[in-house]
Amino acid sequence: MRHISHSESYKQRGGTMAGALVLLLPFLFPSLFTPFSHALPSVLSEWNAPKPRHSRLLKSALQRQTSDEQQAELWMPLAHQGWRPCARSGSTSTALPEKSQGYIQVFLDGGLNQQRMGICDAVALAKILNATLIIPHLEVNPVWQDSSTFMDIFDVDHFINVLKDDIRIAKELPEEYFWSTREYYATAIRATRVKTAPVHASANWYLENVLPVLQSYGIAAIAPFSHRLAFDNMPEDIQRLRCKVNFQALDFVPHIRALGDALVNRLRYPHSTSEVDSASYLKNVGGGSKDKQGTGKFVVLHLRFDKDMAAHSACDFGGGKAEKLALAKYRQVIWQGRVLNSQFTDEELRSQGRCPLTPEEIGLLLAALGFDNSTRLYLASHKVYGGAARISTLRSIFPFMEDKKSLASTEERAQIKGKASLLAAVDYYVSMHSDIFISASPGNMHNAVVGHRTYENLKTIRPNMALLGQLFLNKSLTWLEFQEAVVKGHKSRQGLLRLRKPEQSIYTYPAPDCMCSA
Repeated sequence: MRHISHSESYKQRGGTMAGALVLLLPFLFPSLFTPFSHALPSVLSEWNAPKPRHSRLLKSALQRQTSDEQQAELWMPLAHQGWRPCARSGSTSTALPEKSQGYIQVFLDGGLNQQRMGICDAVALAKILNATLIIPHLEVNPVWQDSSTFMDIFDVDHFINVLKDDIRIAKELPEEYFWSTREYYATAIRATRVKTAPVHASANWYLENVLPVLQSYGIAAIAPFSHRLAFDNMPEDIQRLRCKVNFQALDFVPHIRALGDALVNRLRYPHSTSEVDSASYLKNVGGGSKDKQGTGKFVVLHLRFDKDMAAHSACDFGGGKAEKLALAKYRQVIWQGRVLNSQFTDEELRSQGRCPLTPEEIGLLLAALGFDNSTRLYLASHKVYGGAARISTLRSIFPFMEDKKSLASTEERAQIKGKASLLAAVDYYVSMHSDIFISASPGNMHNAVVGHRTYENLKTIRPNMALLGQLFLNKSLTWLEFQEAVVKGHKSRQGLLRLRKPEQSIYTYPAPDCMCSA
């Protein structure tokens, strides 16, 4: 038997300790490994691939048959509902005052669709104050890290031209106010910054608190500004101006519209092109046969199932103990105690409709409503928590599911790669050109697209979250029972126009403020 020397023993112990230290490093110093854990979540956290949670329903969904009558009703455009846009939210009836009171700056946080609503509010505020609006500054989102500016996303010349009779707009600060920047306001308290605007502030609040700043200094910078203008007790012309901005003035830049048009064309006419070389890549994917209802049509599914939403909901999504621990840790790291683990059980949260639908569940909903396996489905989503494994069940139900990556070449996507706001803009554009839109859970994208499609009288399906939560909890339901309950529970949730109630957003419910009874 070979004798182990003291030095060899020391090396072995040292190697063992070093190996143990390497394994412990991610737990002792998690911040050092954050990028790595995002890139390879399977190594450090959520390594359990989620399994189907509704196997009985899934088996039936994969074997489903839908009649031509069901398909015809499903794809039928909305009938006229007695409301129309008021002369396209017509132009102002009064000329602009000869002199502006000064310059208004707003700094908008959030994602693209929250910023979109903030832009509309900024135009309305400039009108209220008779001020000149500086093109709004879009903050860098801390989650998506996208530095895209207003001019990177929206056609600024179109924006100015459409609103030229309503307010004055300047692309840049005048030279005399060159100092009024985000950095200037971040370093100290400044007399020209207004940071006390309450959520849903009235027009009078701005007249009393911001107009004096304009009159004294010639400029006022408002930050934060998101959700800082009320929806109620506003003059009719201000409400219609907000809709004019949202539905007419905010056009995306040409390259976004061009890519969006290409995606829409490829979704509608998949057989009109064939596989070619990688420089102009387009998959030749099938769809329904030409005699089937729905041919040439497509559905946009906005699947908001990112890690933020999954963690914030505190629901169980079937990823096992590893997923639960990972989401609990994420809640603590990101929100530092502001978002707590829920006091409700998963069953209670689901029965209240407080859990976002998983890709599997939204697929079962669509199948129960009558969409067959030839349906062309466009997935509008930035990043799905769980990746391809999480989406696999949805793809098995709808094999002709597409997204930006599958429909467009690398070259075509080069200008939007890694830019969350531009990616969202493409999804918004495609959503507005789809035959049917459905969102898996509420949020700013859902609210913005639903409001815009209401304005244009386009079909939109709103999932009944509480009903679906209860149905998915009932493991004894047959497919026919599930299907009957889904169809009945969504009869009035497929584009039926709803009038805005007090405190609700004009951007989600444009009637009656921006629409006229016919």
